[in-house]
Amino acid sequence: MIKIAVLGCGTVGSGVVKLLQQNSEIIAMRAGEPIQLKWVMDIDKDKCRALGIDESLITDQFADIVNDKEVDIVVELIGGIEPAFRFITDAMSQGKHIVTANKDLIAVKGKEIFAAAEANHVDFYFEASVAGGIPIIAPLKQSLAGNRIQQIIGILNGTTNYILTKMSREGRDFNDVLAEAQQLGYAESDPTADVEGLDAARKIAILSSIAFNSRVTLDDVYVEGISKITPEDIKYADELGFIIKLLAIGQERDGKVQTRVHPAFLPKNHPLAAVNDVYNAVFIKGDAVGEIMHFGRGAGQMPTASSVMGDIIEVVRNVRQHTNTRIGCTCYEEKPAYNIDCLEAQFYIRMTVTDRPGVLAGIAGVFGDHNVSLATVLQKTSQQNMAELILITHEVKEKDLRDSLIVLQEMPIVDKINNVIRLEGV
Repeated sequence: MIKIAVLGCGTVGSGVVKLLQQNSEIIAMRAGEPIQLKWVMDIDKDKCRALGIDESLITDQFADIVNDKEVDIVVELIGGIEPAFRFITDAMSQGKHIVTANKDLIAVKGKEIFAAAEANHVDFYFEASVAGGIPIIAPLKQSLAGNRIQQIIGILNGTTNYILTKMSREGRDFNDVLAEAQQLGYAESDPTADVEGLDAARKIAILSSIAFNSRVTLDDVYVEGISKITPEDIKYADELGFIIKLLAIGQERDGKVQTRVHPAFLPKNHPLAAVNDVYNAVFIKGDAVGEIMHFGRGAGQMPTASSVMGDIIEVVRNVRQHTNTRIGCTCYEEKPAYNIDCLEAQFYIRMTVTDRPGVLAGIAGVFGDHNVSLATVLQKTSQQNMAELILITHEVKEKDLRDSLIVLQEMPIVDKINNVIRLEGV
């Protein structure tokens, strides 16, 4: 019998306990051995009691777990960097295997944790750290291991996807839909990590580290959020045949790895364009497999618990077969980061300008001076001698576009550059 300890009786921790309670027989059959809950730990013991757990199994002291030689697997579900990092490494030093859903910790401390796992000959599994119930880490490490992965594009945050879906369907503004998402429990009271792209950035750092075999940390990811997206941008995207999504993108080019999170115009016929509401998806391009997509619930109690339990079962199998650290750290290369300034992409630009002859020629001249070629130019509303211009560029370098916008912002004929959004999948 394999004995486990669960750290944290919050949303995911309680889901893992429930799943073990309701599916214990089938889990034992698939793991090859019964799995017994030896400890649950939480500062608020009442959370654990609410799950019907025997009082003798509840603790608020990690020492009870780390010093218990009967505990084989520690399931860390408290989140954050500390004390989670200390708990994990201390448990590893005592020969205990680790399963976690902690994306923050892996994106920042992944290198140290993998080194500790290897040094102590224990397993470290983290499927639930990215995309909740969607299997993606194991496929990258196993099923797709024979591929050179060229690109990963993900919708990795349900909150932002819900907000953009509602804005697109109902024509509402960002702040209005955000307030609704908070009332429904889809957004935190402080939504910064979600709406400013930081949550998705941590996840693409993890996926890119695996896909491109080179360590990517949160600091390597270029990040923009969705707070500047307006109903006007969504309306014009629709007119031009696009939908706006917050995308997390990792790609390798010329031996360098580029990771970025930002809103993007995505063609309506792209597979990711149909991923709506709180759902997540990961679109992968490999040299052998071609294009594939994983889709499902990217968060939530039971979907995430499903991934955690899958990892627990895999560790139990490894323990029974004495094959620990079979698939450890895959970052055996050191590839430099590809700076966002070097990105070549098409861009959507929405600006308000003076409505008089010669203005468009002046703007086009500035773009031309900076090697920015325009593919589409549309003039929209005209009020009080001001007009709104919608521009789509050909593929240009990010730095060239930014340099041209700096010049344009200083010109008297340009009232405001309202938004700039990249195009993807075109």
